Amino acid sequence: MVRQVFLSTIVLAGTLALWIAHVPSSMPFLERIGVLGLIGIEAPEAQAQGGGGWGGGGPATVIAEAVAQGRINDRVTAIGDGRALRSVDVRSDATGQVVEIGFGPGDRVEEGAAIVRLDDEAERIALERAELTLADAREMATRIEQLSGTGAVTDVRRREAELALRQAELGLRQAGYDLSRRTIRAPISGWTGVPDLEVGARVRSGDVLVSITDRSEILIDFRVPERVASRIEAGMPLEARPLAMPERVLEGEVRASDAAVDASSRTLLVQGRLDNEDDALRAGMAFEVVLAFPGEALPSVDPLAVQWSGEGAYVWAVREGKAARVPVAIRQRNADAVLVEGELEIGEPVVTEGVQNLRPGAEVRMAEPQAALPADDRAL
Repeated sequence: MVRQVFLSTIVLAGTLALWIAHVPSSMPFLERIGVLGLIGIEAPEAQAQGGGGWGGGGPATVIAEAVAQGRINDRVTAIGDGRALRSVDVRSDATGQVVEIGFGPGDRVEEGAAIVRLDDEAERIALERAELTLADAREMATRIEQLSGTGAVTDVRRREAELALRQAELGLRQAGYDLSRRTIRAPISGWTGVPDLEVGARVRSGDVLVSITDRSEILIDFRVPERVASRIEAGMPLEARPLAMPERVLEGEVRASDAAVDASSRTLLVQGRLDNEDDALRAGMAFEVVLAFPGEALPSVDPLAVQWSGEGAYVWAVREGKAARVPVAIRQRNADAVLVEGELEIGEPVVTEGVQNLRPGAEVRMAEPQAALPADDRAL
């Protein structure tokens, strides 16, 4: 058993010696994984400090890209319920029989339009009677006023005539009001629902005749975590996607937010607003809502620039023509860039290709990104 281990060690050592002798670029790799220190080989000081890396022959040729500035995507997604901008249940003001319906199911009606009329014969008779009473009271008041100058009319009689005139005027107003209540008008502009109402039906005061919905805008009630409560502002943009139409993305804005965070759920109620000019949305629909917040500004590097070691992630920065190893912490990965936290300046170059032969302090020569590098100089 001991003999086998001894022989295996000799074979492994010989293999490493041959690899180091014939593949100089293997030295940086072996040093990074700690093999050189394990077998007692130290990196030549001149090569560690010099410009050619382990392959020798002058400065290492690399391709570098400038550090850009990026922002962390801070997005909040929630599911909300849509409702109409306004919705009103129209109720009858009086008891009576329906003699006319001025709308059809799903019709659009304008504010103030007559939508239902009840039988009003008795009210019209009362209105005419009130008009006659008012005319008689005016005539009497005029005659007494003419006689008051002769002394034939007492002050008491004159006051009685004025009171009768005032009561007649009020009676006429009451009759007109009673007649107006027999015609129900739309309180808002919008679309009617499907009413359970027919001509000839008898309704009572307070009965719901029809619902009118103004869905020119759709309001969405949704909740966000308390961590973003202080960042919610009226007017900030949002994206909404109807769950029934996932391919459609709508642009809207925050209309308002609640005054307090709900203690049980630790969420804040927010109300969004969507335009519905094409009338494709309906109250009661469910929406996926996305709010995007401007995140923290961080250095942005090419994904190829990020290297790994036993200590974590790092990049090679080119500073005064030499390679500098800069530890970084990855905060966010995107398809074309990585946002990192580290001692990097915006605009300084970091190596994206040719990292194999680099060591701290090694001299480098930057090539144009489109230049072709030897296979040994390209990043794996």
